[in-house]
Amino acid sequence: MEALQAAITVLTAMITPAVLISSCAALILSTSLRLGRVADRVRVLSDKLEEISHGETKPEHYRERLRTMFMQLDKLTSRARILQSAVVVFYTALGVFVATSLAIVIVAVSGAQYAFLAVIAGFFGACLLFYGSVTLIYEARLSLQTINMEMNFIWHLAKCHAPAEYEEHAAKMHLPAET
Repeated sequence: MEALQAAITVLTAMITPAVLISSCAALILSTSLRLGRVADRVRVLSDKLEEISHGETKPEHYRERLRTMFMQLDKLTSRARILQSAVVVFYTALGVFVATSLAIVIVAVSGAQYAFLAVIAGFFGACLLFYGSVTLIYEARLSLQTINMEMNFIWHLAKCHAPAEYEEHAAKMHLPAET
């Protein structure tokens, strides 16, 4: 009976790292998807840049379009690097939480002599999760800046080509001023 209780205690202690491993997996998946979307957006910008650069005639607002595209590319490059770094942090955290589970088993087998290993590993993994999450917050802010740049440029184009009544309507809605 005592052996069964000890086994249940070890398995219960191993549940927390398992939940955190699952959290890491979810963060890895969502961060990888975000990185894929950045890569897709870079490809779209690359195609647009090639299209407008090699055309016989330059489109209206060519310089503004190029400036916006280069600014977006700069932000997208930063986002890709940040996301790649976050994925590495989350994979490291996942490995640390697996090590925490192993440390729990080692503590159970060897006695409380090495209990500090599991605590240190769990704490380090939690710190990595926190750091990765803060990194994703920073990346999300860069993403919003990229979206705002594009929306401001589109609003600028719309104001240049829209009938006067639409411009008045946009002014009533407090939409972005012309850049």
